[in-house]
Amino acid sequence: MTYKRILVPVDGSPTSNNGLEEAARLARGSGSKLLLLHVIDDTVAFNSPDGAGVNLVLDTLREAGKSALAAAAEYARRAKLQAETVLLEKATGRIDEAIVEQAKRWRADLIVMGTHGRRGVNRLLLGSNAELVVRHSTIPVLLIPGEGRAGSRRSRR
Repeated sequence: MTYKRILVPVDGSPTSNNGLEEAARLARGSGSKLLLLHVIDDTVAFNSPDGAGVNLVLDTLREAGKSALAAAAEYARRAKLQAETVLLEKATGRIDEAIVEQAKRWRADLIVMGTHGRRGVNRLLLGSNAELVVRHSTIPVLLIPGEGRAGSRRSRR
């Protein structure tokens, strides 16, 4: 199957960069378009101990998201790939829901994302957006292992 529209969640982490690199390889081989997506979890700001810092936290999250998207878009540009960027703020619901919804909205054929590969208590406590995307997506999801995982590649960005 040839994938023409590949959604790639990015956050600037090495794990995310691994997902972007794999998506770029797939896109290069098939002429696919990329949608680079960053989701801001607004609940982080609203859980701040002092309500006065909410705007500062939100501004910081927005700037970090814009920076991650700019770096990913530059990577795609250097690779001569077509890429769009989307910055979403999610005040309710989960990040995985935002990723799956954006994939539907954009009519993606594939989601490619890095995963930390957490297990046991770490997965239980921290959750796994990648696992939840796989569970809820109606399109294929390709998970790329993070740094330090067996078989993973070092980021070449």
